[in-house]
Amino acid sequence: MPRKTDTVPAFASEAEERAWWESHDSAPHVDWAKAQRATFPNLKPSTTSISLRLPLDLLERIKVEANRRDVPYQSLIKIWLAEKAGP
Repeated sequence: MPRKTDTVPAFASEAEERAWWESHDSAPHVDWAKAQRATFPNLKPSTTSISLRLPLDLLERIKVEANRRDVPYQSLIKIWLAEKAGP
């Protein structure tokens, strides 16, 4: 048995629309049978530069390990940080 849904009104502003959706469930307005998977191939994760002071001997050991793995040392540091930080 189909659910009765409210019709979505026309909104005068984005703020008015936001307020309406905050108090109404969007589920009855979505037809999942017509849904299509979206892909965004050009999206890149946001990054920011940081400054990190490391002891020289530690940096040299990282560079040696990165060279052994044939990756840039900054990339190796990011890989290690991601592994340790978890999801």
